Amino acid sequence: MIKQPFLLTKFTPFSSKSKHTLFTFHCNFSIKMASLTARATPTVQNVPGLTPEEMERVCEQTFQRYESGGLGKRKGKGVAIVWFRNDLRVLDNEALLRAWVSSEAILPVYCVDPRLFGTTHYFGLPKTGALRAQFIIECLNDLKRNLVKRGLDLLIQHGKPEEIIPFLAKAYKAHTVYAHKETCSEEVKVEKLVTRNLQKLVAPSSGGLGNEPRSINTTKLELVWGGTMYHIDDLPFDCESLPDVYTQFRKVFAPQYIFDRWNTNPKFVIALDSQHHLVLHQRLGIGDMSHKLLSSGFSRKRQVSKGMNFVGGESAALGRVHDYFWKKDLLKVYKETRNGMLGPDYSTKFSPWLASGSLSPRFIYEEVKRYEKERLSNDSTYWVLFELIWRDYFRFLSIKLGNLLFQAGGPQKVNINWSQDQTMFDAWRRGQTGYPLIDANMKELATTGFMSNRGRQIVCSFLVRDMGIDWRMGAEWFETCLLDYDPCSNYGNWTYGAGVGNDPREDRYFSIPKQAQNYDPEGEFVAYWLPELRALPREKRHSPGMMYLNPIVALKHGYTKKTGDSKTAFSSRRGRPEDNRRK
Repeated sequence: MIKQPFLLTKFTPFSSKSKHTLFTFHCNFSIKMASLTARATPTVQNVPGLTPEEMERVCEQTFQRYESGGLGKRKGKGVAIVWFRNDLRVLDNEALLRAWVSSEAILPVYCVDPRLFGTTHYFGLPKTGALRAQFIIECLNDLKRNLVKRGLDLLIQHGKPEEIIPFLAKAYKAHTVYAHKETCSEEVKVEKLVTRNLQKLVAPSSGGLGNEPRSINTTKLELVWGGTMYHIDDLPFDCESLPDVYTQFRKVFAPQYIFDRWNTNPKFVIALDSQHHLVLHQRLGIGDMSHKLLSSGFSRKRQVSKGMNFVGGESAALGRVHDYFWKKDLLKVYKETRNGMLGPDYSTKFSPWLASGSLSPRFIYEEVKRYEKERLSNDSTYWVLFELIWRDYFRFLSIKLGNLLFQAGGPQKVNINWSQDQTMFDAWRRGQTGYPLIDANMKELATTGFMSNRGRQIVCSFLVRDMGIDWRMGAEWFETCLLDYDPCSNYGNWTYGAGVGNDPREDRYFSIPKQAQNYDPEGEFVAYWLPELRALPREKRHSPGMMYLNPIVALKHGYTKKTGDSKTAFSSRRGRPEDNRRK
């Protein structure tokens, strides 16, 4: 028997008069942190910091917590396919729920699309780096385990979805393919190709398993919305009329309006009663590709040698929510610690699981409200939701902007003569610029696949403002490296940072000395990632002079002398007129 999961189809969270941060990288929840600053030791810290047994226990307890009344007798016929994309979860997965309701057998499928392991559009960088590939493997393995526990199995196939999905639909005589809707051009193109190829199929019209009677005898692709906290149908305007500025978007909704519309029973699929789902692909002799992932696009396994090691999968995601909110009780101080840079606990670190869809933003909302009810409500509990609203905004904005999000001039169509100097760019991405704060952040990114929100703002500003390099080169390197990459948030934030987005502040410059003083005052972060600076006095770690690499460029504002004179490190200078223009 399936129990009614948590009705979260439509949702609108509340707004606030609080100031907002314009460069939020999907729920990375950056942090300024004194009390929780991690001491720099060259060890690997798993995120979440739970054993596999603890994660499994938390996962099952969470599933049980959100079980609610039954759906009644299942009336669906035939076979439905669930095409998993960036929704690698059981909890709050509406595509999975709809498939269960509408059929008597379900085939969950994931396609390892070779295009995801090609190169980026402009500069030929790898679209998916080794760390994110490994993370996705872990997400798929965990999804498979959770489905098997519920009488299903995950069929993993290597190839293009527009070829695999129609083939499977024909083989199983499926009446519908359910999947979550995406918004950017590459993903939307795949959806259209799948639809077109499905329309070429003509299925039998008689009854029985795999032969559901219907008026139109082609398999249809049904796309559902499920990756945001706001539901797209709850917006009081269509996406083409979306406000150009985030503040205007956030202020549209009054708190009472949002709470009136919020349904407190999230939609979760927990228990399934039929075992024939499990053996469908075995019956037809279609091989499962999961054992071949490492040799078919997902590169060889890469171990994190230092810093944070994020564990992929829904079980780990739910474990992290439990660990951060309930076990360590850190939600109440989130707003004060979010701009930190070192260690796992200065921020929520939910973003990698949100990007893979292992974690639902609506589930985070529900857990925040439960925390507010059982423990306390303050600015920090609101601020976690505030960051999720930013993530939603970028998703809706991608619909409005289309490919302007990826073009050099951005949404503003600004004509800037960007440099594409490869040597300069390589120094930036390898962490060899001569500026410890930049280099430490870039080394963390390459080593772990993660960078703090604060760090992302700083390295973006440096690449664009101080080096004058094309922002798309930075965005594509982030696309390669980030565990939490998604096109909407990544490119949306880079357009803001480059001054070509919808940000009303045209020239957003982050002074490296000022940022270092504010967010790494003792140099612990840079000493961790650049151990050659560990022996220096703390006040010299950000301005090591001849003890470190020569700076590759002079800073536009607030420069540090090569000699490391701390008295002048944070002084501002008026550059030459050509230095002050937007490059």
